[in-house]
Amino acid sequence: MQIQTILAFGGHSEAAIQFYQAAIGAEVQVMLRWKDSPDPAMRTVSSDPEKIMHASFRIGDTILMATDGIETLAQPDIKGITLNLEARDDSEARQLFAALSNGGNVQMPLTKTFWTSLSGMLTDRFGVSWMVNVAQPAS
Repeated sequence: MQIQTILAFGGHSEAAIQFYQAAIGAEVQVMLRWKDSPDPAMRTVSSDPEKIMHASFRIGDTILMATDGIETLAQPDIKGITLNLEARDDSEARQLFAALSNGGNVQMPLTKTFWTSLSGMLTDRFGVSWMVNVAQPAS
């Protein structure tokens, strides 16, 4: 069994994915626009056929999905979920945290904690909540 996360960006999927590519090295695997649907009825679901129907992108070993959704359905804010990003060391944690927080909101600046050398929390410019931690060596 596997759980995969789908982030609904309400019309901003392409910009969000481009941000993640530049900020943390995301790699796009699939990006399908509404106009690309083989089902003619699906091509008219969105008022903008260039919007993203489905995208899949990799960050490290994790695959995330994104969609601009169907405009007639309410697009809730992304709440109640936090993505945890483990950095290899303090330097990488600082770089990732700075990149993700650019244009976003920091809830907890990177700081030493009892569980790791650096940990911080932020919400990025697209409303996604992140925790950045330095990975602890296996004991």
